[in-house]
Amino acid sequence: MTPVLLLAAGKESAEVTDWAARIGWVVGLALFVALVYWLMREGWKWRGTLQGDLPELPSRPSPATTPDGGGRPPLPGTPDDPGPAKLTMSGRYHGSTTAGQWLDRIVAHGLGTRSRAELTLTDAGLDVVRPGANDFFIPAHALRGARLDKGIAGKVLTEGGLLVVTWAHGERQIDSGFRSDHAAEHNEWAEALNQMTNKTEGAR
Repeated sequence: MTPVLLLAAGKESAEVTDWAARIGWVVGLALFVALVYWLMREGWKWRGTLQGDLPELPSRPSPATTPDGGGRPPLPGTPDDPGPAKLTMSGRYHGSTTAGQWLDRIVAHGLGTRSRAELTLTDAGLDVVRPGANDFFIPAHALRGARLDKGIAGKVLTEGGLLVVTWAHGERQIDSGFRSDHAAEHNEWAEALNQMTNKTEGAR
């Protein structure tokens, strides 16, 4: 066999793929990803168990939640008529944490689920509607203030890109982060929420 033919045969042999090894690597990578996902899921469930003392989230009365509407009755002290809307916002809910601890995520009762959100502020409080996730209502007396920030629950945005609402629920103080589709609204919301907080604190 001439050197040219030997060289060609060598090149042809080099192109042979070790499919068994490649499939082994793919299977191993898939198992590793599955293991990481399982560990994250178990960690999420464990955190939810630790937060089992957190009461059910308040809900605003509506035909769906009143006894006549076939749902659960409203919480005691929740107003039948929340009054006209002071402000409304469309945007995203980015999660909740223990107040002042932006990495201590709260996952109980669906608070760890990021989602779209529609916010309505009335004299009764802050109504949070979340398509595909648990809605919740923050009564005016539970509000503890609001600020502009850049991060919560592992989510980092630009400076002032997040509206953080602090509220009391059970024995906890909670920070909940929202981002409007129109970030210019954040200042107005923070001012209105802080005014409401000062008003309710003065009435106690």
